[in-house]
Amino acid sequence: MTKTWLITGTSTGFGKSLAIYLAQKDDVNLVATARHTDQLAYLDAYDHGQILKQTLDVTNQAEIKAAVAATTAKFGRLDILVNNAGLGYFGTFEESDRDAARYMFDVNVWGLVDMTRAVLPTMREQGAGIIVNFSSIAGLASFPTLSFYHGSKYAVEGMSESLAQEVADQGIKIMLIEPSGFRTDWAGRSSQKALPKIAAYEKFAADIAGSESGAHHEAGDPDKAAAIIYDQVTNHAADLPLRLPLGKFATDSAIAKYEKSLTDFKAVRDISLSADQPE
Repeated sequence: MTKTWLITGTSTGFGKSLAIYLAQKDDVNLVATARHTDQLAYLDAYDHGQILKQTLDVTNQAEIKAAVAATTAKFGRLDILVNNAGLGYFGTFEESDRDAARYMFDVNVWGLVDMTRAVLPTMREQGAGIIVNFSSIAGLASFPTLSFYHGSKYAVEGMSESLAQEVADQGIKIMLIEPSGFRTDWAGRSSQKALPKIAAYEKFAADIAGSESGAHHEAGDPDKAAAIIYDQVTNHAADLPLRLPLGKFATDSAIAKYEKSLTDFKAVRDISLSADQPE
């Protein structure tokens, strides 16, 4: 059965890799979105009527509604939403620019929220659907100079976990993608950087500056990620994982974080129990 995919942020990175991969599949109708659709010309070579390019800024409510309406108008249904559009921000907590961090939340969190809420009525009416939310290993484990980016991805994790429970009996599934470093534009043009000006934080300057030069040299391959996502959604929908770390650093970091957290929680369990009223 042909499935209709709608992907946000397909001009570069994971979104572009996934769009190219899906555009070559016989069982896919593809809605590729970007703020500027002229950046989607790379799809023309694959288009035989199964591709729709749609202008979409995920912070624009009117464009969100228009993209969903255009999808169902052309293809009759919407089976998979991939919330891929996102930004990064490097800077210490104290020195980060509040307006820049707020805009990142508008894209990473509220853009994802609004896209998801826009497709849920269609998926509920169909009695089926899959929502793939791009999180990050930064949604599971935290590192210096990424506090506000972590905040946005932890929000995505928490909301997705709750939503998955709310819609489980409606035939709708949620999958979180949690990559580590991949060869995309995230650490480059898709992230703002605030170099330390306070002497106490100068020790982080090299790491922030190095994120730019390290872009496109990471271990992760976005084309391989695209194939994995398609395989999970297409061939493993019945047992789709809620969380899917991608990359060695991501999965190793997630395991280490949760193993340490389990140890830490057990260490304070007696203290925790003492806060309850006696039964």
